[in-house]
Amino acid sequence: MDGTPDDIEFLVTSDYRVAVLDTLASAPNDRDALRSATGASSPTMSRILTDYENRNWVEREDRRYQLTGLGEFVADRLREFVDAMSIEHQLRDVWQWLPHELDGFSVNLFTDITVTRPNAGHPDKSTKRRIELITETSTWRGVGVAMLGLRTLETSFDRFLDQHEEFHCEYIYPPEVFDELLSWGDTETIMEAADSDSYTVLLHENLPMEDRYEISLFDDCVTICCYDHEKGGLQALIETTSSDMRTWAETYYERFRTEAQPLRDAYEHGSLRSLE
Repeated sequence: MDGTPDDIEFLVTSDYRVAVLDTLASAPNDRDALRSATGASSPTMSRILTDYENRNWVEREDRRYQLTGLGEFVADRLREFVDAMSIEHQLRDVWQWLPHELDGFSVNLFTDITVTRPNAGHPDKSTKRRIELITETSTWRGVGVAMLGLRTLETSFDRFLDQHEEFHCEYIYPPEVFDELLSWGDTETIMEAADSDSYTVLLHENLPMEDRYEISLFDDCVTICCYDHEKGGLQALIETTSSDMRTWAETYYERFRTEAQPLRDAYEHGSLRSLE
């Protein structure tokens, strides 16, 4: 590949080389400023700048160094690669729970990501973060297996029944999941919430969810809740503010919303065992 592997190795085997490119991508700097920004020693900085000048990646004007057009090209592509690998690193351990089978879903939809997982010191860390989102948001649209957990249920229904807050949730459930929700909670309270202005329940009998995950649209982010019923409970909460992911989630949600049945219609037709 005409020496390309050597150039890649040249860059990625030194954090300082990457840091100098990243710093110069923001603005021209002199040696002292580059050393302060990167932590490189004076000899290391001299070698890096000489190497970059030899590659026509940087040029010097008086005492300040700046990227050439070629250097900007390398810096931009390197930043894209670093960002991509950061996303890959976060998704690696939750890959098996992602909704790969849903039309249009792709890793390319992520431009940023935060993954919250339980750990030994905080076994309910994912649940706590989900409760924070429910508490802080003003709108919540979701589809899937959600809210099957006592703490999440309590937080959700407190908000649904509090008419003093500007909050609305619209949720699309598989009928069997809403049946399970009713069996876990106080049926009277849940139905009271469903009659409120804050909570709209829709039922869909053919969601391709495989009982594994939930997709939600909050005010500022999209989340994917990853469930593992063999291990028990919520295994990860994935958040992103990506506009591409939001566009996909909106399209996915609206597709099933148009096919869904309001709760009262399902009740009148006897679709819900728990209300009989």
